[in-house]
Amino acid sequence: MSSPHLKAIIFDIGGVVLHSPFIAIDEIESEKSLPRNYLNVSIASRGPGGAWERFERGELSLFPFYEEFGRDLSDTENGNKWYTEYCARKKIDLPALPVMLDIDGREVFGRMMRQSTAYDCHILQAIHRIRASGRWLIIALTNNYSKHITGSSSSMPLTAAQPPIGVPDSELRFLGWEDGAKFHLRTLFDDFCDSSELGMRKPDPEFYLLACQRNHIRPGEAVFLDDIGMNLKAARVLGMETIHVPIGGTLDAVKQLEGKLGIDLTSDLDHDNTTSAKL
Repeated sequence: MSSPHLKAIIFDIGGVVLHSPFIAIDEIESEKSLPRNYLNVSIASRGPGGAWERFERGELSLFPFYEEFGRDLSDTENGNKWYTEYCARKKIDLPALPVMLDIDGREVFGRMMRQSTAYDCHILQAIHRIRASGRWLIIALTNNYSKHITGSSSSMPLTAAQPPIGVPDSELRFLGWEDGAKFHLRTLFDDFCDSSELGMRKPDPEFYLLACQRNHIRPGEAVFLDDIGMNLKAARVLGMETIHVPIGGTLDAVKQLEGKLGIDLTSDLDHDNTTSAKL
C-alpha cells in the first residue's frame, strides 16, 4: 500500500547503495579461523571510544585510524569477553576462541573499502527513477569517514572533477577509490549527511533529526533504508517508516519501496542476476 504522506527517501550507503564492506570482514574471519562475527562483535562492543566509531565521527585521520583499528581488532582479552557475552545472548555454543591475534588495520580497512566501491544495480536504478519523478527528496544518511580522506564538506559535493585531497594516490588505489563509486556518489542525492562531517553517527537519534531539519521534513514524512537493525529501530522510534536491506536482498527491499511510493522502480531488473552497477 502506498504512503502518500512521504516527502523523502533516506538511504544508508554501505550495504544499501554500495555493496556492504562487512562482506570483507566475514572473509577475513574465515581466513583466520575466527568464529563467525568475532571481529564484528569486537568492533561494535568497543563502542564510542573505539577506533571505528571515532573514525566515523571524524575524530581520527586515516593513518592513525589504521594503527588504532588494528590494535582494537587484535585485542583478544576484550574480544573474547565480548564474544562470550554475544554467544550467551544469542544462546549459541561458545566455539574455540583465539589466544592471540595480530591484525593489520590498514589491510582490513582496505579490503572493506575495495569490497564496497560498486553500486547495487537495483538501488541505483531506484534512485534514478525516484529522481526522474521529481516528487521526493533523496537523502543519504551514512556512518562514513570522508572528512579526513577527501577533504570534502557537505557544501562541496564530491565529483569526478574534484579528486580527493590529503591522501596519497597510492593509498587511494589501495582503497579502491581511484575511480570507484565514491567519487560520483554525492551527485545522486539532494542532501548527503555524513557522520564524519557532522560529528554524530547512527543510531544517535540526533543524527536522524538533523537530516530531517536540514531538509525541512518531519521524521514521519520519510522512509529509511538500512542494512543494520539497530539503525532501523532508532528510525522507527522517531516515527520514520523503515525498510531492511539484507545482504543479497536489495531487490526485495526496492519492491517494498516501490509499494510505498506507487511508482515503478524494478522493471528491467527483476530477472537480472547482476547486482553491481556503475554510473
